[in-house]
Amino acid sequence: MKFNPAVTSSRRKNRKAHFTSHSEERRKLMSANLSKELQARHGVRSMPIRKDDEVMITRGFYKAREGKIITCFRKKMVVHIERITREKVNGAQVPVGIQPSNVVITKLKLDKDRKKKLEAKSKKKRRPQMRP
Repeated sequence: MKFNPAVTSSRRKNRKAHFTSHSEERRKLMSANLSKELQARHGVRSMPIRKDDEVMITRGFYKAREGKIITCFRKKMVVHIERITREKVNGAQVPVGIQPSNVVITKLKLDKDRKKKLEAKSKKKRRPQMRP
């Protein structure tokens, strides 16, 4: 059920917003769940994914494979993970694009901005929310 009248529930409008979103919005859309240990440690369920995070693939052909993120393609909405490649017809190795929703972050690359964001997010989650 829709609670906020300012937000649309139209499939057409939501798809348009998703596929025409700009880079900063795509950063948020390209979020992945944290592993159970990280969720317990930080009190946060998911984070936007970034280069040098270590992830485990949970869905698809490469399920249960682990690796470090090499690149985040915001334009294509995929991430490239080290050692996840396929061979082209001419023999060249190319990285396979994996959607961030199909991975779990097992190790975060923390810098001061990301630590601050984690603390703010966990503080927001701990605060009791009142509904009218």
